[in-house]
Amino acid sequence: MFWYALLQVIVLIFDVLHLSTQSAYDKDLEILILRRQLAILQRHNQRVVRPDGGDKVILAFLTKQFKHIKQMTTKQLRDVIFIVQPETVLRWHRDLVRRKWTQNHSSSGGRPPVKPEIEQLILRFVRENDWGYGKIVGELRKLGYQVSDQTIANILKRHGIPPLPERKTSLSWQHLMTHYKDQLLACDFFTVETLFLQTLYVFFFIEIGTRRVHFAGCTPHPTQAWVTQQARQLTWILDEENTNMRFIIRDRDTKFSSSFDAVFNSEHLHVIQTPFQAPKANAFAERWVRSVRNECLDKIIILNQAHLHRIMSEYIDYYNRQRPHQGISQNTPIPFPSQYDGRIQCQDVLGGIIRSYYREAG
Repeated sequence: MFWYALLQVIVLIFDVLHLSTQSAYDKDLEILILRRQLAILQRHNQRVVRPDGGDKVILAFLTKQFKHIKQMTTKQLRDVIFIVQPETVLRWHRDLVRRKWTQNHSSSGGRPPVKPEIEQLILRFVRENDWGYGKIVGELRKLGYQVSDQTIANILKRHGIPPLPERKTSLSWQHLMTHYKDQLLACDFFTVETLFLQTLYVFFFIEIGTRRVHFAGCTPHPTQAWVTQQARQLTWILDEENTNMRFIIRDRDTKFSSSFDAVFNSEHLHVIQTPFQAPKANAFAERWVRSVRNECLDKIIILNQAHLHRIMSEYIDYYNRQRPHQGISQNTPIPFPSQYDGRIQCQDVLGGIIRSYYREAG
């Protein structure tokens, strides 16, 4: 105990001699550093000290000033900085310097940046049209925006879009489907397994423009004669509704015979066959199959053909009249009169598997 006390007295004497050689400014700077560390310790009151952003800035600034004035080494700094390593504080300062020189300066001069909404509009023009810089400039000017050719070139280059001569300008299926969607009809089959593992085939048609689905029927044995009869019944419905269908898309299944094509050709509908093993060529029909499985069939055990017919009829009626569709701007395939001033009611579809909400007529 005596030797420990003697050692502390000797250390105190050396500290006093060391302080006597410092100027008042040096002492004040060291006191500020020590006070800041003490405040951090008091605030956290825990073994692991985590200085916040403000603490890092202040300690980094004071330590840098202290080291510059005293010309101290990192080892000597440990006598002043004790809650973290001196190298850590110096790294904080280097990070501050790097941020200073890498941040964007709004007052650097030059042409002001293009607003994000204008940039998104330019990208939309390029995605939806085969336009060059001049055409885009003119279209923007018509909408009240003044943008130069070079600015448009810089925006497209930043997004990895080449100039018009290097861009692919050939017509795609998407362009054709967009232009002729109101005249397109598609058809397809999908299978459903019953409780007793009987395979039933569901046959349907879908209007590409409105997304309206026509349920043709379901059967365990879809013969060519049965499929042709369903096609004939659909043409009667289209005639009654005076639709403007001109094309029908089908795959190359053998169930679609020449008599099936003849039914639609007699109504001036051109039959388009999809390529072999290319389900994406009939994407709208495939997407509807996914919807009916996810929302309906995957949640019900089908008992028999009559049960499946009733389920499909009820779901398709809900799909056409009540279910909003993203592909047609959240509208329904068959438009319904909007009610905005009645009580909100809930209608159970398929026994409550699906719920549809509507306003009660006032």
